[in-house]
Amino acid sequence: MAKAAIPTYDICSLVMGKPTQEEVVIARFPDYLAAHSHIQFPHRHSFYHLALFTSGGGTHTIDFERFPVKAGQLYFMVPGQVHGWYFEGPTEGYVINVSAGFFTGFLKDPDYVERFPFLSGVAAEGVITVNNQAMADIQPLLEGMLQEVNSDRPYNLDMLRVLMLEMFIRVSRSTQAGPVKQEMLHNNLLLRNFRKLVEQHYMQQRLPKDYAAMLYVTPNYLNAFCQHMLGKSAGEVIRDRVLLEAKRLLVNADTPISNIAYQLNFADNSYFTKFFRKYAGVTPEEFRKNIV
Repeated sequence: MAKAAIPTYDICSLVMGKPTQEEVVIARFPDYLAAHSHIQFPHRHSFYHLALFTSGGGTHTIDFERFPVKAGQLYFMVPGQVHGWYFEGPTEGYVINVSAGFFTGFLKDPDYVERFPFLSGVAAEGVITVNNQAMADIQPLLEGMLQEVNSDRPYNLDMLRVLMLEMFIRVSRSTQAGPVKQEMLHNNLLLRNFRKLVEQHYMQQRLPKDYAAMLYVTPNYLNAFCQHMLGKSAGEVIRDRVLLEAKRLLVNADTPISNIAYQLNFADNSYFTKFFRKYAGVTPEEFRKNIV
């Protein structure tokens, strides 16, 4: 049987209980799974998706990278990432779904939330093992969110925003050793801007020099910067984004591979197949057959 295209869920389709929860959904993991058992297979979200496991086993995948489910694991996903769950036994914890615009009218800086490193959209950067101290700080905030999301008290949405931002800050602090230097702030800003440009232009622009020009730096500087920050060149960052989109498109078995090659701006199907096999280790056809 052919696999269908990866479904995309918006936050309204996953509302639990109150109709007002169209911008934010917060639930205990067992309740969420019981209400939405159909979404364990690969799917996308049009919103931010966060989960904290307090117990459980199995695996979950984010953009085709597999991670073990274990107590103390917290993961963050940005809109558009592909996700699936494969649990073994009961799983406890919390789920938060929050719309991309939930903080826009509340914060003067609309890009504030994107500054947290775990909201970069890179799968490995969004999966964090929370230490005991951070867990002790974070779990009461999640319990507070559960109370607010189910209440009719005044300013409950604003309180949710405050609690959520406090959680983001505490998680970010738990993953950083010592004070953040001005140089690191500058580096994080440049990296974030480069990734945003890649996200916007990777279909057409494949050369580091094009992005270097948009960032007002030299190609050599951009490459050295990416090596320093990520351990890979700027060209590899661009290539990885193209490869990820190819994998996402290949999930839909009804789309001919030649169409995917054209959509990704490859000269022909042969060139696309060589590119994919070189960097994914398998042909597009083999990858498609092996998708779980």
